[in-house]
Amino acid sequence: MSIVVNNLTKIYGTQKAVNNISFTINKGEIVGFLGPNGAGKSTTMKIITGYLSADNGNAQVCGENVSPDSLSTKKKIGYLPEANPLYFDMYVREYLEFVAGVHKIKNEKIKIKNAIETVGLLLEANKKIGQLSKGYKQRVGLAAALIHDPEVLILDEPTSGLDPNQIIEIREVIKKLGKDKTVLFSSHILQEVEAICDRVIIINKGNIVADDQLSNLQKNKSNNHTVLVQFKENIGIETIKSLKEVTKIEQPQTSNFKLTTSNPESVRKQLLELSLKNNLNIVSLQSESSSLEDIFRNLTN
Repeated sequence: MSIVVNNLTKIYGTQKAVNNISFTINKGEIVGFLGPNGAGKSTTMKIITGYLSADNGNAQVCGENVSPDSLSTKKKIGYLPEANPLYFDMYVREYLEFVAGVHKIKNEKIKIKNAIETVGLLLEANKKIGQLSKGYKQRVGLAAALIHDPEVLILDEPTSGLDPNQIIEIREVIKKLGKDKTVLFSSHILQEVEAICDRVIIINKGNIVADDQLSNLQKNKSNNHTVLVQFKENIGIETIKSLKEVTKIEQPQTSNFKLTTSNPESVRKQLLELSLKNNLNIVSLQSESSSLEDIFRNLTN
């Protein structure tokens, strides 16, 4: 296991920011860490990286316990915090040389070159950081997190403030890195999580409310499946109301229906039986699983 979190608790005054949470992440996994503002995401990430100490429980990275004084575990972690602190008066290469020096990296020039190429900074590498756009500043932070070739990447809102083209580019970088590293990243852009991750962990008010493959969450953890059906004939809504396990019926057109259900397979079967019984012709019939946005809202509202 690359990341192991055991019964982690962090309390600020009277507020439990993180409440006895546990999870594990294997090498090669890209896991989305989701939750509303103030849910405990950043606190958990800071404990995993050793920037904060836990009040109870512990975190392990690559088999070693993490603590604020543990340099050996920090060497195995690349961390891009949400704030992304940078020295704006330094040039890109100069800043990466500084970071490489902190890590006492051998073959410094090669490592810097590789990091610049990986995150797509080649055309901006000779500029001052303060002259860069928000998207390129994020790339500098990501390059700094990668430069010592860590086994684990912790990325807190890596696409925050980026335009759609920059988001797609950073998405591809993260997917590429996830082939041989463990990646835990948080984001409020749920479409990005769906595009990058197979697994998500959702935290709400300091508690983990979901930890599963995205496909399983869409299948099992939500009652908002949708069945779309189109008939050749124009039919009344009263005919559809006879279906069982349908919680909501919408009729965009007289021959089209959008049905919300917890059991789409049953509803599809009933629709076929209904068409045979009433001599109706179904033009199209399809099911749609809940989006990650639907799941997120159901679990955190």
